[in-house]
Amino acid sequence: MITETNTSPAVQALDASLTEDLEGLKRDGLYRPLRVLESAQGPEVVIQGKRLISLSSNNYLGLNTHPRLVEAAERAAAEWGAGTGAVRTIAGTQTLHEELERRLAEFKHTEASLTFGSGYTVNVGVIGSMLEQGDCVVSDKLNHASIIDGIRLTKADRILYEHVDVDDAERALSEAKAKGYRRILLTTDGVFSMDGDIAPLRGLVERAEQYGAAVMVDDAHATGVLGTNGRGTTDHFGLHGRVALNIGTLSKAIGVVGGYVCASQTVRDHLIHKARPFLFSSSHPPAVVAACIAAVDVLETDDELIARLWDNTRHFKEGLRGLGFDLGRSETPITPVMCGEATTAMQLSDLLLERGIFAQGIGFPTVPRGQARIRTIVTATHTRQQLDRALEAFADAGTKLGLR
Repeated sequence: MITETNTSPAVQALDASLTEDLEGLKRDGLYRPLRVLESAQGPEVVIQGKRLISLSSNNYLGLNTHPRLVEAAERAAAEWGAGTGAVRTIAGTQTLHEELERRLAEFKHTEASLTFGSGYTVNVGVIGSMLEQGDCVVSDKLNHASIIDGIRLTKADRILYEHVDVDDAERALSEAKAKGYRRILLTTDGVFSMDGDIAPLRGLVERAEQYGAAVMVDDAHATGVLGTNGRGTTDHFGLHGRVALNIGTLSKAIGVVGGYVCASQTVRDHLIHKARPFLFSSSHPPAVVAACIAAVDVLETDDELIARLWDNTRHFKEGLRGLGFDLGRSETPITPVMCGEATTAMQLSDLLLERGIFAQGIGFPTVPRGQARIRTIVTATHTRQQLDRALEAFADAGTKLGLR
């Protein structure tokens, strides 16, 4: 074992520098230990031996424990093994991977699709491989960090527009067009992960078309939530064939893990040869792929889960608003309870935990300073009794902190 007495001065200096950074987080009320679940993810979880109602997961439909997904994963592991042992471009593509991508393309009404290790890596891989010097990204100011990081990895220029502001997006598109860029890509979240509002996708697509720009939408929080059978914002707005890149994740409503892009066959072929996260990452284990296929089956055949999700969402939002909480601009199951300062959000999270509710506080840099919040997401699997218990806890804790 390495002890402090025999570590090198360079290692000690690095630790000392990082400790200063951590102390700054503590002073700002942003230092939080990991909450370790001692149970499966569900409407209730166990943390430190205590059973809690969870409002912190992205498990919108409860598919992670759905019998069809669990059975599919078990069968695939037994037949295909625990892993693939290779990247997709060498020896890591199995018929299961091809089947999942065929099903995703059909589900999203596109010509083709390609899967990645995570939703983060698909955004980094797509933007990083498709844009170069002489190209431009037009991006919503509140787009997800994975989109921001993807843009940073390119040599393309970027022009930001004000959040969900179609007119300002047109200003950015006009500026890009005037500069004569080779490719212009407008990119937006479909549903914004911290505020729960929906991008004005129809207006954005119409303006982008006027300026010869392609559109990319990240539907991480819309797949399984919006559109027919959960097909996302492109379907929700009736824009099939007009969105070039339909991005999503397999780790939220789908209930497993991974990311995907649904697009043309040309885009798929390009990414197979150019997207570094795809080229240099081993492929998904068979159990993961089979469970994702089963999740698509469930979405296509079971409307009840999405209906229940929205029924629970309406009930919970009405309850919180009735208690006097500020829910920001949320339009979806993502429901922020605005707290202002990070210390207040963390205090509220701790008070809720004492009252049997697991609801995490979110502060800078995930959200801007002064806009800290408790970010809640109800699921299809919450009972009305659980949601009412959560509302009672919010009422009590919010009163103590003067938030209502």
